[in-house]
Amino acid sequence: MDLKAVRAFVAIADSGQFQKAAVDLALTQQAVSKRIAALEKDLGVRLLVRTPRGAELTIDGQALLPHARVLLRAEERATAAVRPGDRALRVDVVGRRAAPGGLVQHFHRAHPETALDVVTLFDFETAVTALRDGAVDATFRAVTMPGQRLPEGITATPVLDEPLRLCVGPGHPFARADRVTTAQLAGHRIWMPGNVSGTEWHAYYEELAADFGPAIDTIGPNFGLEALLDTIAGSPTVATFLSERTPHVWPVDHDLRLVPLVDPVPVYPHSLLWRTDNPHPGLTALRDYLVATRPRPPEGELWRPSWAQ
Repeated sequence: MDLKAVRAFVAIADSGQFQKAAVDLALTQQAVSKRIAALEKDLGVRLLVRTPRGAELTIDGQALLPHARVLLRAEERATAAVRPGDRALRVDVVGRRAAPGGLVQHFHRAHPETALDVVTLFDFETAVTALRDGAVDATFRAVTMPGQRLPEGITATPVLDEPLRLCVGPGHPFARADRVTTAQLAGHRIWMPGNVSGTEWHAYYEELAADFGPAIDTIGPNFGLEALLDTIAGSPTVATFLSERTPHVWPVDHDLRLVPLVDPVPVYPHSLLWRTDNPHPGLTALRDYLVATRPRPPEGELWRPSWAQ
């Protein structure tokens, strides 16, 4: 059923006149008449009769009218669901307990009027495909990992250089250190069960290990951050990399330590990616907020992987 013809039918029913309906629809009276004729032909019934006073609904027209209104309301809801600004801004944060999750939380506090739909997509390829296909409006990624490139029409801007810290339990040799040089990591076991091959963070830590010598251990199932911290707290030899920006509540009874890494400071380079033709006003607000509030990089020499944009 042609919704344009249905809209013309409802306009005539409301105004009682072909001419008034034509004015309301910004059409000629002839165009309105053609739409009604086509609708009547499709349905096989007469919907309107012309009278000296204008137009009146037939019995079939009266039966159709409430259903026609439902159709037009459904059309309005469908259009609103995808109209930029009327639907929620969909943002991929990789993980809700990763730094991008915290950045989006801060944006929401500053811009509560922007509706958000936060999702977590695992790897770079999945996220960029979703971005390209319109399944998400923005994603946070480290760009560009070896063998990858941004497709045409997708733009990235740096939003956070996240300083890594060494997370250790009270029995670890570095537990009482004020700071640890990156060179001192050589030979120390860094347990990262979520460091999956093929991801941008795996490429990051692979180059970090090659440059400074820590033993990145990915053995064992990934039971989440809480289980990881339980292990770190009770081990005199195992450590992991975390950040003060990791959005979670620290277990008080674990006595965990976040020890700064220096000379150089390894930073994880987060960028915001989006499609250049995406008109969603919430995307503009998010991008402007992240650029305006981007933290200053830590002092001293910084380390990023050679492939980081």
